[in-house]
Amino acid sequence: MSIDLQQDFFGLFGLHRRFRIDEAALEFAYHDLQGRVHPDRFAHLPDSEKRLSMQWATQVNEGFRTLRKPLPRATYLLELLGIDAGLHTNTAMSPTFLMEQMEWREAVEEARAAGDSEELAQLHTRLRQHSREVFDELARQCDDEQDYAGAAETVRRLMFMEKLQHEIDDALEALES
Repeated sequence: MSIDLQQDFFGLFGLHRRFRIDEAALEFAYHDLQGRVHPDRFAHLPDSEKRLSMQWATQVNEGFRTLRKPLPRATYLLELLGIDAGLHTNTAMSPTFLMEQMEWREAVEEARAAGDSEELAQLHTRLRQHSREVFDELARQCDDEQDYAGAAETVRRLMFMEKLQHEIDDALEALES
């Protein structure tokens, strides 16, 4: 039993290198691989085999964590395609998107300051819906149009949106406690 530790995560799980994946197939492949490489199965073998088993299990776990969530999957896919999403170096965003973010943040801050948990919950719901639309756009860019530069910008937008979602969650949690 061996796993090619050099293959990408898509190949590891037998998936096509695309943004849209068969999540059930990923889950099935993960459980299958996990059962085959789990370190407990190698406990009776020499230390070198145990270490190799740990490497396999680590690769399987890391691959699953990366591919099961859309944002890490998109970032990883772009990396595989040689596209630097510039997540840490390129924070330039369109003026329209920046204005939209400012409006969202102001609405969150107003609701937080007013202690309005109902408004925060509505903002949470609206942002989740908007995020789904942007993820659909990302899927089109990656899989249908091969517009990887556009996809990289969309990934950066989604990272901003994810951070805002966490801020709303934190504000709701603070009001509930």
